[in-house]
Amino acid sequence: MTATPAEKTVVVESTPAALAERVADRFLTRVRARTKNGRIAHIALTGGSMGGAVLRAVAAHPNVGVIDWSLVHFWWGDERFVAHDDADRNAVQSRDALLDHIDVPAENVHEIAASDSGLTLDEAAEAYAQELARFADDGQAWPSFAVCFLGVGPDGHIASLFPDRAEVTETDAVALPVRDSPKPPPERVTLTRPVINASKRVWLVLTGADKASALGLALAGASYTNVPAAGAKGRKRTIFFVDEAAASEVSEDLIDPSY
Repeated sequence: MTATPAEKTVVVESTPAALAERVADRFLTRVRARTKNGRIAHIALTGGSMGGAVLRAVAAHPNVGVIDWSLVHFWWGDERFVAHDDADRNAVQSRDALLDHIDVPAENVHEIAASDSGLTLDEAAEAYAQELARFADDGQAWPSFAVCFLGVGPDGHIASLFPDRAEVTETDAVALPVRDSPKPPPERVTLTRPVINASKRVWLVLTGADKASALGLALAGASYTNVPAAGAKGRKRTIFFVDEAAASEVSEDLIDPSY
């Protein structure tokens, strides 16, 4: 099938490991295409088990050394507001999986401030918004991500935008503080929907039977206030990369075997 930019496409692999390898291969292809003429690629990373698995697969890929990583800037869709070396931090997981193993300049890695940085949660969100604004393009107060990775929770949350909370409907901010998160840890910083949806490509990566319902609702056009994943959409492509267990409720006509 050939998807138009407005459509959501599903790519299915048999296992989480096979899925991670496929996403890694597509990611390196995309980054190479973006940077081959010296253009900058801004990438938004995600945490979680599959976020780490994809980055480890990137690190192990034979083409990882082909990329000029000095042209790539890394960001995060959200972050847990814990100490800078806490294993719960998405940045710590991403560094362990990939960033510490590639030749990317330190100034190209844009971490959200940690709880021991001297900033409050609100200040950390504001500082992240200001850092994003340094790379503003396309008339926005933030860079347009070449790829924005998102995990999806069983409840349909993306980044730290959880169902039926004020953050998911916020449109006037770039980054928000999150308190009393329904998923621990309770304090977080998250990008808002307008920033996520300004990405050229949004890639949602999810595995497991416990994600099947959320995936089905997102593809069926559920309200994004109830199922935030339903409101994630890239300007060029929106791809759900899933394993067979998560795809149990997906219509065959939404699956693209060639992507």
